[in-house]
Amino acid sequence: MKCPACTLPLTQLLIEDVEIDVCHGGCGGLWFDNFELGKFDEPHELSAAEELLLVPTDLSVEVDYQAKRRCPKCDVPMMRQFCSPLRRTQVDVCPGCGGNWLDVGELTQVRAEFREKAARAAAKEQPVINKHLRWFVAAD
Repeated sequence: MKCPACTLPLTQLLIEDVEIDVCHGGCGGLWFDNFELGKFDEPHELSAAEELLLVPTDLSVEVDYQAKRRCPKCDVPMMRQFCSPLRRTQVDVCPGCGGNWLDVGELTQVRAEFREKAARAAAKEQPVINKHLRWFVAAD
């Protein structure tokens, strides 16, 4: 498969029985087949996922992050979608096979969003001393 961002060949990386396709030595992007991203998107999941955050990149590789990407598996145009309930980070999703393309740094952003969501949910469970301060904790 070829990288949808910089067209270099993708390399398979095996992390705890999950094969992730990475743009090793290129733009540093990551390809997750359908349902694979859900195994790595939260900070507490698979400590081995840290290896995905350290994929070597080549700074001379130019990438247009605004360009429409094509699925490296089925070659259909992918759609940009938010990846977490906080709606801050968008990833490319294939409408055909359900795979997800993450540009370099997006996995870190997604994991941070889930970390923040978990902290916010834990804060909601804590007793609030002043009922007038409740909206600071409960606001989403």
